[in-house]
Amino acid sequence: MSDAYDVVVIGGGPAGLSAALNLARARRRVLVLDGNRPRHAATLRSHGFLTRDGVPPLDLRRLGREEVAAYGNAEIQFAAVQTVEATPDGFRVVAQGVRGEPDRDVVTRTVVVASGLTETLPKVGNMRAFYGTDLHSCVECDGFEKADAPLALIGESADLAEWAILIAQWSSDLIVFTNGSDTVTEPEEAALASAGIRVERGAVAELAGGRDGFSGVMLADGTLIERSGGFVRPEWSAPLEYLLPLALDRDTDGYVVVDAWGRTTVPGVYAAGDITPPGPQQLIVAAGNGARVARALNRDLAGVPS
Repeated sequence: MSDAYDVVVIGGGPAGLSAALNLARARRRVLVLDGNRPRHAATLRSHGFLTRDGVPPLDLRRLGREEVAAYGNAEIQFAAVQTVEATPDGFRVVAQGVRGEPDRDVVTRTVVVASGLTETLPKVGNMRAFYGTDLHSCVECDGFEKADAPLALIGESADLAEWAILIAQWSSDLIVFTNGSDTVTEPEEAALASAGIRVERGAVAELAGGRDGFSGVMLADGTLIERSGGFVRPEWSAPLEYLLPLALDRDTDGYVVVDAWGRTTVPGVYAAGDITPPGPQQLIVAAGNGARVARALNRDLAGVPS
């Protein structure tokens, strides 16, 4: 295939692969550039994806790549995009190959940005040891597996009380750990207490557990509070430095501003998945978002209203 495309899709997650699949089926020449650093790499099972409930996320991505690559007009490569620049006829996309694959320098009529988010976990040293197995960041994805268990919610963000109310749908034994922050207000703490949810404001020293899994939260004062699982509220950010030459509009949370069909404020550039408001999504929602963006993009290229 040449280095000129109808569409370059940046990101090989559910949103990007879904967009690529639908665009390939629309007979568009498609290139997917995937930096191969998925946010959910630590998760062993993904849930709520129709026909794939419980599938490992890495398997889901592999199956998606295989389906897209089966079309002769579609190409997938592991490469991290370095820059996207506007040209008189579209865009130039420059990417550095990863996993031994070559660098790319291509031109395209349109771009779909679906490169996802990065996350910063609360400041607890050994949290990564249990993240993705006993502790999760998607309540809708993993709440069912935590039903009726003694749970922890650990975070430092202003929406912790909202998360706690949602998690209580699956378990009535829940403690919120703010890790020394004051992000849960006194009125929120009172409301949580009336729902049987305790707030622990002490700093967290480390998490307890071993090969058998997570067993509790150790506070800085030496108190061990036993728990068997729970949820973590990360801070999310969209690393989109490679798009700086395009000056896309972003909202106050850093997400890319789009219309109802995924069009950004730069004509010819579309965005799908976690990097668009409201942010992190279930995999099936991201995939649906990608298909919707593909429909709009294809119609725009054809000159037909969405």
